[in-house]
Amino acid sequence: MQIFKMKLSKFLIVKIIFIFITTQLLFNVSKIKAAEEIKIVYSVFSRTIKVNTLKTFAEEGNSTKKLQKILKATGSPDKEIRSILNKNFEVPITIASKLVYSEIGNIFLARLSSIIHPPNADDERTGILALRASVVKGIIIGKGKINLINFFEGYPTKTVILNVNALSKVMNKVKSISELLDFFTNSPLDKIKTN
Repeated sequence: MQIFKMKLSKFLIVKIIFIFITTQLLFNVSKIKAAEEIKIVYSVFSRTIKVNTLKTFAEEGNSTKKLQKILKATGSPDKEIRSILNKNFEVPITIASKLVYSEIGNIFLARLSSIIHPPNADDERTGILALRASVVKGIIIGKGKINLINFFEGYPTKTVILNVNALSKVMNKVKSISELLDFFTNSPLDKIKTN
């Protein structure tokens, strides 16, 4: 009887600790930090942009001297860049969640994680987890829509790394990426909607 009481009390202690930890995680979700800056890395050079500065530029067209230098390096007019930053994609959260956990979603996120990832993330898995969180939180921030600004605002680390070398490699394979996107936006979405 004594052994049974000891096992029961240990079980209750473990259960109480588990409940305490899960409630802390559930009710402190809003305290999770979002990205504050984007670090653009190109070879041995890097530049940092504040997410708020990029948001102000996207919404109002105002930019700091530092941001203006970075924007000039793209070779695109400000109007075009603002259009890209503000382009909204309407995606129901349930479909987005299914999509980022689907097989094709994992492939897409794995490729994207070499371009956009947390600082000091050496493994693909960490990058994928951060991207999933960013997509879901970005849709919540955008109230059912997501754009690049919401995506960066939803990123779960203070700094987001944007690797220009990896982006250039992908841009050189535009044909294969566009084929992937065609597949990504046609049959898998229909499949996911019906499940």
